[in-house]
Amino acid sequence: MAWYKEWFGKEYLDLYSHRNRGEAELHIDFVDRIFSGSEPRAVLDLACGAGRHTAVLRERGYRALGFDLSLTLLTQNAKLPRVAGDMCCLPFADGTFDWILNFFTSFGYFESEHENFRVLEEIARSLAPGGRFLIDLFNRDYVVSHLQPRESQDRNGYQVEIERWFDHRTERVNKRIRVHAPGREVQTFVESVRAYSREEVVMGLDWTGLEVDDLYGNFQGEAFRRDSERLILVGHRPH
Repeated sequence: MAWYKEWFGKEYLDLYSHRNRGEAELHIDFVDRIFSGSEPRAVLDLACGAGRHTAVLRERGYRALGFDLSLTLLTQNAKLPRVAGDMCCLPFADGTFDWILNFFTSFGYFESEHENFRVLEEIARSLAPGGRFLIDLFNRDYVVSHLQPRESQDRNGYQVEIERWFDHRTERVNKRIRVHAPGREVQTFVESVRAYSREEVVMGLDWTGLEVDDLYGNFQGEAFRRDSERLILVGHRPH
């Protein structure tokens, strides 16, 4: 079974509990600034997880919908409007959304280049002409050069051991997570994300007909540099 079908459950929520409501507020503050002046009819929070960004968007008056594969994550904040499905085949009509927002490196999960770039095709198809997109990724150069091979954490009464490595052959950043909980066998989960360069993602977006307007290195709005922690691509679908 693909890693992303197994991992996004309770243990994931505990490990990434620091990715919280406060961080989501900062991210949507950024969106409000860079997309100021436009009033979207509908916003898609693509790979929304537990819905923290969707919640903030809706509280600010946006007609936002979340979309994710994990039923476990979608049951969090159950009152939010969300849809379950595969990013490679979005169940929406052409041009449904004026904004599509994709946070926290959820592009590059699939094994094949075709599947990964199919996600960009679906973003392009689902955006209305003139619609805006934001794709937030880790910066490959930064992550590979700052990779911490081993780490241990204590989370809600159990211990988590994390091993990280970069596979130069597949160009993927990999993480093996072992969860030691009292009275249970050790659980092992894996994350594996294709580490795309800025040039590769821009080329993929251009191929789908989307135009990149700006590149940012963080959510404070600093321009992207090779040593930036994030790669945040902002652009639009031409009319």
